Amino acid sequence: MKLKLLMVYFIAAALLVGVSDTAVASEKITVVLDWFINPDHGPLIIASEKGFFKERGLDVSFQVPSNPNDPPKLVAAKNADIGVSYQPQHYLHVDQGLPLVRIATLIATPLNTLVVMADSGIDNLAQLKGKTIGYSIGGFETVILKVMLENQGLSLDDVKLVNVNFSLLPSLYSGNTDAVIGAFRNFELNQMDIDKRPGRAFFVEEYGIPSYDELILVAHRDAIHNVKLRKFVDALEEGVQYLVNHPKRSWELFIRGRKDLDNRLNRLAWRDTLSRFALRPGALDRHRYRRFAEFLKKQGLIKKVPQLDTYAVELPGP
Repeated sequence: MKLKLLMVYFIAAALLVGVSDTAVASEKITVVLDWFINPDHGPLIIASEKGFFKERGLDVSFQVPSNPNDPPKLVAAKNADIGVSYQPQHYLHVDQGLPLVRIATLIATPLNTLVVMADSGIDNLAQLKGKTIGYSIGGFETVILKVMLENQGLSLDDVKLVNVNFSLLPSLYSGNTDAVIGAFRNFELNQMDIDKRPGRAFFVEEYGIPSYDELILVAHRDAIHNVKLRKFVDALEEGVQYLVNHPKRSWELFIRGRKDLDNRLNRLAWRDTLSRFALRPGALDRHRYRRFAEFLKKQGLIKKVPQLDTYAVELPGP
């Protein structure tokens, strides 16, 4: 009799555990990426592949937007939980009234550069006087260029600006531009090497631009006390720690089931992005964020410097 009762007890306990696990696993999170999956998203993919989200009872799905400008809008409309965005653009969104808050960082350094051909003879920015410079997106990119030129005693009036849409490298290769702003140091520079048309980069943070986070994660302001976001960020931190400890194995996990990503450009970008991932993605450098807000205000890109906790936070613990 006692044996039967024990068996019933253990079966009931197992069923309860199963119900509990199912209930926890049903906690869904939708993440909208800024673009197709690429090495910049490494910590997100590794956290998923290693099961770190699942261990915390999260069912995380990644969506690729049809337009890279969509993620913040989808989060603001509560059609997604988390969006991959960019720190500079985040201020503009908040300035426009979108109820968004930065909750974590993916890439903790600028990736943006001004690039010229290595054989162009342009060794310093002062030599850009009278040259043609291509850009893809007005606003922040042209402000970056303006400040970099001013750092060398030039102004935008000293150069010719051309919108090349997203054809940065073709415009350089063809000679239609002498330089381009907006090229990422972990992608375009590697592509130039692959094409045997090497480039020379001028790093924005070395020419008067305050350092900033390139890629961040944003959530709706109403959601920051939702425990599932804290769990997500904790899993992300575990993912990035595994990634930097095991870069080769992480690469294998990254391309598992995604053989289209297994190419030379992505391998080189993976190598060059490893040192730029935020090791403590949930941590917030408050001074750094305020400083960049003041920079954007001074450059006329935002109307006012908002109160920090209205647009960037460290999520509370469970």
